Amino acid sequence: MAEITKRSADYSRWYQDVIAAAELAENSPVRGCMVIRPNGYAIWENIQRTLDDKFKELGHVNAYFPLLIPKSFLAKEAEHVEGFAKECAIVTHHRLKQVTVDGKVDLIPDPDSKLEEEYIIRPTSETVIWDQYRKWIQSYRDLPLLINQWANVMRWEMRTRMFLRTTEFLWQEGHTAHATAEEGRAETLQMLEVYRWFAEDILAMPVITGAKTANERFAGAQETYSIEAMMQDNKALQAATSHDLGQNFAKAFDVKFQDAEGKVEHVWATSWGMSTRIMGALIMVHSDDDGLILPPRIAGTKAVIIPIWRKDEEMVEVVAAAEKIAAELRPIVGPVHVDKRDKMRPGWKYGEWERKGVPLRLEIGPRDLADEQVMMAARHDRNKQAVKFADLAAAVPAELDRIQQDLYDRAKTRMVEGTCNIDSWDDFVALFKGDGGFANCHWCGDGDCEKTIQGKTKVTIRNIPFERDETEGVCVHCGEKSIGRVLFSQSY
Repeated sequence: MAEITKRSADYSRWYQDVIAAAELAENSPVRGCMVIRPNGYAIWENIQRTLDDKFKELGHVNAYFPLLIPKSFLAKEAEHVEGFAKECAIVTHHRLKQVTVDGKVDLIPDPDSKLEEEYIIRPTSETVIWDQYRKWIQSYRDLPLLINQWANVMRWEMRTRMFLRTTEFLWQEGHTAHATAEEGRAETLQMLEVYRWFAEDILAMPVITGAKTANERFAGAQETYSIEAMMQDNKALQAATSHDLGQNFAKAFDVKFQDAEGKVEHVWATSWGMSTRIMGALIMVHSDDDGLILPPRIAGTKAVIIPIWRKDEEMVEVVAAAEKIAAELRPIVGPVHVDKRDKMRPGWKYGEWERKGVPLRLEIGPRDLADEQVMMAARHDRNKQAVKFADLAAAVPAELDRIQQDLYDRAKTRMVEGTCNIDSWDDFVALFKGDGGFANCHWCGDGDCEKTIQGKTKVTIRNIPFERDETEGVCVHCGEKSIGRVLFSQSY
């Protein structure tokens, strides 16, 4: 069993070790791509299920659009193609040809199969979706059009890290069309609030909501909004984004509608998304030196029951009791696993399930069976207590609720303690040469000044928080008049 590197020794190595120990994912033969293992995919399925239910509650429906996008589509929206051009993978041929070179058989693209128009493997789907919307939207009666897609995308990355930055990743992307600019903006902000709710209430991950600067906006958007979370190394991670696209894509793809008065104009658009990157955030916000820690509301397995025995006759009795308890708990709390593997010591099992992040462990041996109780242990703080069989239906969900709240409170305290106001450039530089964190600083609003700060320190403006100090001041870098405090941090 491989040791997990301590966070204090090497945070990056610790992150990789936790993923390996929890069997969440591993590298694939394709550079920059990962294999998401069943433990990891179970978390993604819960993310999908929870978000999908919320999207549908708000009137959205799911659809699926092609993986391959004609290259000419990207060229129709100038800002969009500029933003993604360096990340695109291109399909140039439609078949292979077998050849023999120096006695060795090889495969090459068949020169006779070169495509008339090359295809882009989707880095995002705005262009191919808006080409379809042109066919679907003619009247105000067709609006709003509220569609979400669960898919994989590809953005060629030079430096990759599992979940945080991979060449291929999974995500959802919502694309909506509206009759007015106001409706489009309302949708953009509504979906940002969905992401905030999901991060804080389901993932127990406190976030800062706000608008991106012009430099950081999504390519082709009028406004981009984000939720930003603080990791345990005090760096920020952008957990989700929501974009007000205005009429840019509607004009590029000529998507028009006739309103109730007979006037024809272009629709207003939004797009919004969350990816498997959120799983990297989940790991880094909550886990410890012993492995993965998961909030109960997103964990694939809510509790594990470990029967303990020495003799075969004891095994039969305690395993039967464990199975009975699990069957009674599953309708109340969700998936409960009984680990009845033989030839493994209980302590080894405890360590394995701790590394995998199961929120709650129930232990039952012959003495517990005689006393009609189990020992209940929480993963995140090791709190252990005896619980009578008769009390389990109330005690287990209550303990899972306590764990969920504790994880949020712990992460919130860390974020509050890691956030400060900085007013001088020397203090700014000192902060980010040291432990880093979130710095609320005055900024002049000039994009060139923002780029200069990033070039000097690798620190970026994460967003312009909705709740911020708007008192007058001077820019932390250039000294010009400030538009108010914004959120600076180093980031993933």
